[in-house]
Amino acid sequence: MITLNNRLKIKKAKIRVGRGIGSGKGKTSGRGVKGQKSRSGVAIKSFEGGQMPLYRRLPKRGFNSISKTKIAILNLDAIQAFINKKSIKITETLNSETLKKLKLINKNSSKLKILGSGELKDKINIEADLASKSALKKLEKIGGSILLKK
Repeated sequence: MITLNNRLKIKKAKIRVGRGIGSGKGKTSGRGVKGQKSRSGVAIKSFEGGQMPLYRRLPKRGFNSISKTKIAILNLDAIQAFINKKSIKITETLNSETLKKLKLINKNSSKLKILGSGELKDKINIEADLASKSALKKLEKIGGSILLKK
């Protein structure tokens, strides 16, 4: 049944499958005979008709080491930004536990490294696992201290 509506779009009636031999889509409903694809609820995922599938055409990449330690890095300018936002108090000692509680570093990181990018204006005490030479110099220059854990 073809009808014309007011926008001049032609609407085609939906083919009703499995409604007798005279409809042209009766008995097997256009699915052929037997086999996996004739059954309902079957989709052959990532099968590309015998062509080498995409996941096998692309090379394997990457490697995740089981012994790698996750190190959270924090630059001096980031610390200063947190001080300006009043997230970090200058009176408290800054360590990985307090930073994790404030959600400033990832909770899964096992070590904290302080890097020397940017400038620090406020005197602060930091407790970290690692620190760069430039970060140590800049902290000593403003009168702050950094305690490196062994």
